[in-house]
Amino acid sequence: MKFVQPVRDQEVLEDIKDFLRATNMRNYIMFSIGINTGFRISDILRLRVRDVMGSHISIVEKKTGKKKRALIQPDLKRELNDYIAGKAPNEYLIKSREGWNRPISRSMAYKIMRSIGDEFCLSEIGCHTLRKTFGYIFYYETTDKDIGMLMNYFNHSSEKVTLRYIGVEQDSMDAALKRHRA
Repeated sequence: MKFVQPVRDQEVLEDIKDFLRATNMRNYIMFSIGINTGFRISDILRLRVRDVMGSHISIVEKKTGKKKRALIQPDLKRELNDYIAGKAPNEYLIKSREGWNRPISRSMAYKIMRSIGDEFCLSEIGCHTLRKTFGYIFYYETTDKDIGMLMNYFNHSSEKVTLRYIGVEQDSMDAALKRHRA
């Protein structure tokens, strides 16, 4: 499996969102849920309309079996409300065009992410980019860079694991190498 990176540049992130909003709302919603909740793609694909009707999204993680609850941010809530208008509560959010009421496959989600990468010249992108982008933004937007809270949210064993996971360790290494002169 290829190692993927978060989307670090806020302008690129906004461009991706604008592109997806204009071309495919289903893909936009998948992307937005990922970068706003930090859920794994396997959990995002299992979401149904009823799961996003309240103020939070509550799931049992497929990978760990642990319960997780994420607040739906106001911007995402508005977009979700528009997206789910007229849909049945049991309908999958990220619905496949094949069959009746089935979510897209994980491999289709990966193809969508790769097409985003191709469109925006991002080579290290995949489904996990969504989760890592959430963590990267969370880390830099919390006033005290609360790595402990993020570590707990991701169920990681140490802060070091979380810093490496969201790309902060690489950023630090890159900055140090820029300062180094041979």
